[in-house]
Amino acid sequence: MAALAVILSACGFTPAYGPDGNANTLTRNIKLTEPDTRQDYLLAQQVERRLGRAENADYTLNVDTVTTQDRIAVTGTNVTRRFEIIGSANYTLTGPDGALVTSGMVSSFTGYSATGSTVATTAARRDAQERLMVILADQIVTRMIAAAPAG
Repeated sequence: MAALAVILSACGFTPAYGPDGNANTLTRNIKLTEPDTRQDYLLAQQVERRLGRAENADYTLNVDTVTTQDRIAVTGTNVTRRFEIIGSANYTLTGPDGALVTSGMVSSFTGYSATGSTVATTAARRDAQERLMVILADQIVTRMIAAAPAG
């Protein structure tokens, strides 16, 4: 294991969460644009869970989310038993001088069952939307850390 550490340090590898890692550059240092929708709020909440809330941020993160819903399990009598929510998020991270640090698009999906009562189906849909926003936020944070300048 020690040999691996020596080899990785020789090639310039620095752990993202190490003392001089990229994650330190972004931790408690990102201002998110105001969320417009519930899903934008959920995504912003997860980014703040991962990186902390900034009081005086050097970086600004702008995220635009889009979701669609598809029927994926339909009976012969045209009753939908399961739905899939497909989501994508375009993001841009700008630095202290307003220059683009990184941008990109992430996507994923979740599903939920529609076999219960109306209340159960609504709760399942909301849970699936929350899970999708957590997945998208985690993907964005991972990519931002990879692209951030070393601390």
